Amino acid sequence: MQPQPSAAAPVAILALDAVTKEFPGVRALSEVSLSLYPGQVTALIGENGAGKSTVVKVLTGIYQPDGGRILVDGRPVRFANAQAAAAQGITAIHQETVLFDELTVAENIFLGHAPRGRFGLIDTAAMIARSRDILTGIEAEIDPTTRLRDLSIASKHLVAIARALSVDARVVIMDEPTAALSHKEIHELYALVDKLKAQGKAILFISHKFDEIFRIADRYAVFRDGQFVGEGAMSDVTQGALVQMMVGRSVDQIFPARRHNPGKEVLKVVGYDHPTEFADINFSLRRGEILGFYGLIGAGRSEVMQALYGITKPSKGAVRIDGDVRIIRSPADAVAHGIVYVPEDRGRQGAITALPIYQNVTLPSLGRTSRHGFLRLAQEFALAREYTARLDLRAASLETAVGNLSGGNQQKVVIAKWLATQPRVIILDEPTKGIDIGSKAAVHEFMAELAAEGLAVIMVSSEIPEVLGMSDRVIVMREGRIVDELQGAALTPETLVRRAAGIGDME
Repeated sequence: MQPQPSAAAPVAILALDAVTKEFPGVRALSEVSLSLYPGQVTALIGENGAGKSTVVKVLTGIYQPDGGRILVDGRPVRFANAQAAAAQGITAIHQETVLFDELTVAENIFLGHAPRGRFGLIDTAAMIARSRDILTGIEAEIDPTTRLRDLSIASKHLVAIARALSVDARVVIMDEPTAALSHKEIHELYALVDKLKAQGKAILFISHKFDEIFRIADRYAVFRDGQFVGEGAMSDVTQGALVQMMVGRSVDQIFPARRHNPGKEVLKVVGYDHPTEFADINFSLRRGEILGFYGLIGAGRSEVMQALYGITKPSKGAVRIDGDVRIIRSPADAVAHGIVYVPEDRGRQGAITALPIYQNVTLPSLGRTSRHGFLRLAQEFALAREYTARLDLRAASLETAVGNLSGGNQQKVVIAKWLATQPRVIILDEPTKGIDIGSKAAVHEFMAELAAEGLAVIMVSSEIPEVLGMSDRVIVMREGRIVDELQGAALTPETLVRRAAGIGDME
């Protein structure tokens, strides 16, 4: 049993009590609890997909819970919107807080709630003076009249913090706050957190970096698969115990049986670098192999895949296909060389949801379905029918708009679209994200079939059971670099999380 607050503990400023949140086909939170105390930092810990982002949106009024209670000072409340949460002194500093480069620092800080003078006009002098007071309070030497575009990334982050504090916050939520900061700037943020604690504010700190969590947090709360797992004092827990809590579920999903018998090398990536996203990426891929990529948020996995597909350009490095160097400057180059990419965000990047199924499937293969520049409808339907049938797509007809399909069937359309190009390498980025168990099983079965037919598969996934159940080998990334390659007996949930989070070996 995890340690609980003692009877003498102060009343939580903000708490969740058995909160549930559901979306179509997905229960994002299942009767979760969380308590934030004055003058304490609580670390919210969990894998990608554990429910952390949903919790933040519930706490800040963006989402309303479907069950359970939100408590402020022990009293039930309802946040109809973000403004209602802000009125209770709850504010969040996100990893990518929206700021406006063309506005001044003061205008960014008080955007939407600027002090007013006579006739309801903005009191610019008062806004600048109050901005200067807030910036001084967090020891940020920034002129409030400076335009945001002239500041460094770290200074912009301090402006985001000042903006959060401008509403007289009692609860400050920090979501991956150090992602874009240097080592020096991170320590300055730690000092700021200490100051906020001294002021009696309750702080929810979300980070996948265990060194940060143990440096800054007083308490922890662990979520797994949308469920509350446990909480307690940081002084009473070890890194190993937290890892066990994060991944302590059984791999209860049944994955298709596969024989690991890969063929010759198809793809080799050598010395791939990007100025800001990743460095020194080296790996190979063989026919009939499923190569998993695992890492926490910000690890750089998707960025590597987008470079391989020509969406972004690396600063150096080479791609070899069947031993020959290939230049990939665009997605068209990648497809021409037999590399296709199924993105994580299928709604915006993978499909044109307003178009029917058959047009989405045949879009990259118009050369096969047209003659003399004219599309042949019969060939389009035949091609779409062939590949959607292979994926057991469920739809009233091939003329159904993709936007009217379930998430699982949308994913099948995107996969069918690229399989119709007859690729040699297929990159699947979070292939089962947001789809139901039945559709997941169908996608996994089809991935196994593709590998058995000799297609080389790269699977980027944040779901540990999926990584363990489908991968022949797994490459683990952290902060834009490959930190390990695992297979066989070395491939365990604990090892994956420890390597991804940078935790040393357990005693």
